[in-house]
Formats: sequence, C-alpha cells, structure tokens
Amino acid sequence: MVLADHSVRSLVLDDVLEIAPHARSILASLGVHLSIATSTQDLQIELAAGGSPHLLIINATPGISLREVAKQIRQARFRGRTIILVADQDDPCVSHVKSIPNAECLSRPTLALLPDVLTRIVADLGQNGARSEKPLAAVAPTFHGIVGRSKQMLKIFSIIEKVAGGDASVCIEGESGTGKELIARAVHFASPRCDRPLVTLDCVAIPEGLMESHLFGHVKGAFTGATENREGVFSLANHGTLFMDELSEMRLMLQVKLLRVLQSREFSKVGSSTPIRTDIRLVTATNKDLLKASANGSFREDLYYRVGVVMLKVPPLRQRREDLPLLADHFLRQFTTLYRKPIRGITPSAMDRIVSSPWPGNVRQLQNFIEQAVVLAEGEILRERDLFVDRHPSPAHPVSGVLELESGLPLREVERRYILRTLIGVGDSRTLAAKRLGISLRCLQYKLKTYSEQDDMATGVHGAAAYRSVPDLGPEMRP
Repeated sequence: MVLADHSVRSLVLDDVLEIAPHARSILASLGVHLSIATSTQDLQIELAAGGSPHLLIINATPGISLREVAKQIRQARFRGRTIILVADQDDPCVSHVKSIPNAECLSRPTLALLPDVLTRIVADLGQNGARSEKPLAAVAPTFHGIVGRSKQMLKIFSIIEKVAGGDASVCIEGESGTGKELIARAVHFASPRCDRPLVTLDCVAIPEGLMESHLFGHVKGAFTGATENREGVFSLANHGTLFMDELSEMRLMLQVKLLRVLQSREFSKVGSSTPIRTDIRLVTATNKDLLKASANGSFREDLYYRVGVVMLKVPPLRQRREDLPLLADHFLRQFTTLYRKPIRGITPSAMDRIVSSPWPGNVRQLQNFIEQAVVLAEGEILRERDLFVDRHPSPAHPVSGVLELESGLPLREVERRYILRTLIGVGDSRTLAAKRLGISLRCLQYKLKTYSEQDDMATGVHGAAAYRSVPDLGPEMRP
C-alpha cells in the first residue's frame, strides 16, 4: 500500500535510535514522512509545533517515562493514532497508555518483523483516514478516557484535577451505568500514584463470608478451606489506589473494621494478630445516597465522613443530554473499528431520537445499544429504523408537536404552558430548553421559580408539579 505525496505524517520517539532509522526507510516506501524525536523534550516541541502528525510511535525504552509522554500527549490535545512499542506488556508503566486517546500498546517487534508491523499500522491508518473524510463527527473530547463536555462533567473533571494530587478519600455517587469506575480510574491516573497498583473490589460480587479475607487476606489454617496464605486488597494496593465499588452493600460489622483500618492505617490478616502497615488512596463508589443510608442506620455515619472527604455526584444521562451525541459518536467509532464495519455516521433524526430517549441504564445502556446497532447494520449510515427496534428505548417524553390552547388565555399562561411543553420535549433539560426558546438559562430559571410560587398557576397542562419536579441543570448544581 502506497500513500502518494507523503499525505500521512508520522513522528517517532526513540531515545536510543533502535527503531527510528529502520522505521524511516520503511515508512518512506509507504509514502509516509517520518520525523524523529530522541527525548521527551523533543516530543513536546514537535507536538507543540504546527502540522501535528497523524501517527505517533513511541519506543518505550527504560530512558522514556511513559507517564511524562502521556502527560505531554494529553496537554497537546493530540488526536492522531499513538502506538507504544514495549518490551513487556505486563510492565506497570504500561498503565499510562490507557489515558492516551486512540492509543495502542504493542510488543516491540524484531527488526525482521518491523516492516510487517508498520505496513499494517499504516494500512489501518489509511482506512480510518478515508472514513474520517466522510460526515462522521470529530473525535470526542475526553478526560482520562471519559467522554463529556456538559457543565456537570466539566465540573467533575475540575474537581478530579484538584484532588488528584493529594490522598483524600473520594466517594463517587451515581446511578448504575453512569461511569463511576471510569471516574475512579481518572482519580488514580491523574495522581502521583499512577505508576502504582489500582486494585478494584466489588462489594456485591464477593460472598459475605469471604469479604473480610478479600479485604485483609488470611493465613493458612485461619478457617476451613484456607489451605495457603492469601494477600488481601489492602496489601495488593499498597502505595497505590484501592477502589471499592458498591460500598453501601458492605455489612455493618465489616464497616467497623474498615473504619479502624482507615483511622490507624494498620490491619491484620484473618487468623493473625500481626499488624501490617498500609499506604493506600481509597476511592469508593455507590449507587445509593450514603447520607440517607447513614441516617436510616444501614451505613455508619463515622465511616461516611471518613470515605466521603470529597464527594463526587455523577449525574445520569437524562440530566446531561449535551453529552449524548458525543458518547454516541465515540461508541460508533469504537465499534466500527472493532467489528470492521464501514459505518460513517448517524442521521440527524436518529441522533435526535437518541438524545430524547430516557436511557435508564445510562452510559452502559447506550454503549450496548450502539454496539448492537453496529453489529446488525448493513449500510454506511445508521438510520432511526436501524437503531430503534425491538427492546430499544422509546423517546423519554413522547409529546405532540401541537400545543392545544383554549381561547381567552392570558399571554402569561400561554407562555407558561409553552415553556413547560418545551421542557418536556427536551427531557427536562433546562439548558436545552433555554436554547430552544432563545432565552438565557438564568431567565428560564427565574420564570420557573415565579410559576412555582403562584398557586393559581397550578391548573396548566401538567399542573404545578410539572415545573417543581424539573431537574435543575444550571451552574448552581453541584456534582
């Protein structure tokens, strides 16, 4: 495969010039221009200069810090293809690759295999490049792999950056499928502990009788079936981050033990009295309101204040509909690549239907939905009839486009009904409603507040409850 006129530009970072000289001649034969950087400082200069490359190849030698490379790539907002060549896929430093958009980690090929590897990469790049010239949206902006640009998500990203540098415990609250684990990973990979272990424990998946052993480990003979010593997650995550998912499901007796460990930074294995020091950053997640759980006695209040030094509340998709087109395009790119399907976009009517659907399963449901659509699709464009079949979601608020009004209504009441109908039509998003109405968000909020304060306005299409229950998506919302 030859790409004429050097239409594809590439850059290789190789501090020992082990790969670069050979790669230059191979890529030249494929019509690809190659620049060479021999240090991370050179890489930073190249990425900051104009004409960003389409392909970035990193030869991950001991002298190259993948953490620094990942940081520079993110800061430069590089959106091309990144290939990391490593000697060992199990190297802990490889974890930094996950925070780089469009990155792939490959075992470093021998010089004999290098031509085949580079030819395949360039061929794949050419296919993706040809597809990107068609009307598929640009690569979605991400923050450590999280797609979103709504005010709520930008606020969460800002908080993550602020807390990442310290060791304060972080608790992430949100409905199932909102991406709480992705946020936990972002906290870890944005922190100084990013090159240390990130260990995950699902408090629902572990049988109740084995939870203490999973937390602290056990010694041989501690209980029936304990035939050998075992390390718990507090040992495995030492000097790193421990992510405990669905923390609210932990029974009270273990909550007491967890609290003691967090206070003393010491624990003992089951069947042993020898104290073990631990140094972990604790990140937890729950789909329940822990404050309410502590009020009703199902979760210890003292543990709540220990794990929730920083609280992050992840809004469901229905409250951040601005992110739906980005997420849909992101998953479309992901699955068209995975299944090698020539799909290049989604029609406006299908996207409108996606944006107006309820998505009770949140991001996880949307991801599954797009994957199924890509697998079953036959054409190059996903249409509404291709997407919304069988069990797939219907619009969240199927509202007639006609607003029926009796004659003689005051203009204020007409305005009120029209605003409420618009809110229902955009899934109760005040931000989208304000845009549709051509007014500011502050103006819309003021009008809704005025309506709710006047009881005599409660006889409209949906009554006063309609505007009292509309979720507030304004800047005052706190994650």
